[in-house]
Amino acid sequence: MHVPDGFINAPVSAAAGLVAAGAVAAGLRGARRELDDRTAPLAGLVAAFIFAVQMLNFPVGAGTSGHLLGGALAAILVGPWTGLLCIAVVLLMQGVLFADGGLTALGVNITVMGAVTVLIAYAVFRGLVKVLPRGRRTMAAASFVAALVSVPASAAAFTLVYAIGGTTSVPVGDVLVAMLSVHTLIGLGEAAITMATVGAVVAVRPDLVYGARGLSAPLKLRVGGELVDAPAADAPVAVSGGRPARKAWAAGLAASVLLAGFVSYYASASPDGLESVAADYGIDEQAAEHATAESPLADYGVSGITDARLSGGLAGTLGVGATLALGTGVFWAAASRRRAAAAQESTVKEAA
Repeated sequence: MHVPDGFINAPVSAAAGLVAAGAVAAGLRGARRELDDRTAPLAGLVAAFIFAVQMLNFPVGAGTSGHLLGGALAAILVGPWTGLLCIAVVLLMQGVLFADGGLTALGVNITVMGAVTVLIAYAVFRGLVKVLPRGRRTMAAASFVAALVSVPASAAAFTLVYAIGGTTSVPVGDVLVAMLSVHTLIGLGEAAITMATVGAVVAVRPDLVYGARGLSAPLKLRVGGELVDAPAADAPVAVSGGRPARKAWAAGLAASVLLAGFVSYYASASPDGLESVAADYGIDEQAAEHATAESPLADYGVSGITDARLSGGLAGTLGVGATLALGTGVFWAAASRRRAAAAQESTVKEAA
């Protein structure tokens, strides 16, 4: 659902840019509470994984495809504020390096694909896990519903922005019906991917899933003939050198490279939901050429390499690496601000 340049007029695009900037600023503040030295690299990996999975367009109807938006997945895995930053990093990399999503529309995309999906999905997820019985099945069901709801919500948000600042005169009611129809189908695919990914991580390392904190019933250990509560799932795991976390990080990176570098070749080439609706209703009449259309990685291929499989695979791999590097840097910086604040608070208490 990457909105290109020209769909939304300049004043509304600028206003959306301010909204997106405010959301990112709030995300940076909120991420300091969600991140630490152990989870910052994992957050960078989540951004890279979402970049990779977004390359896998899947068919949802005749001549139409969809792809993961990732807001629900990011929010559940690393927290809503960190998740919003994950989506912002992905959209920035796609817009600058791959000419996917307009640069003047970056604020629209961050707002519609990032803020809306993350906040709505996490609200739905938390509401469900609070009223349903604890357990992995609850996590899976809640993540499925949260992802399913977030995609048509994002489509509705785009329609609202189009109603205010669209550059064509297509009736808004027609756009809303078309967008909701196709994106509800896309939401089913998003829900399945989100549920499978969250379920796989929870099964192996529930302590690394932000949304699983405080949800698991405490385990009992027999100590000296008495049953005592085991450490909570969200408590830091004392392991030598953090090897299990490093193994999880390495496995996630390998999966991301595999998806972006190899599996993406078999993705559907049909236009995605927004592209299809825009073509059907003439919304794309005012679409402008992307500012980085001449980028060496534009359209997810490496300029100068004629072999489509090699070109797309190399571009996807480079995209994973770039997204991982930028995301990890952002999240390390947020975690370092938390360490600095904690150190300052400790110093003040000692002085008192």
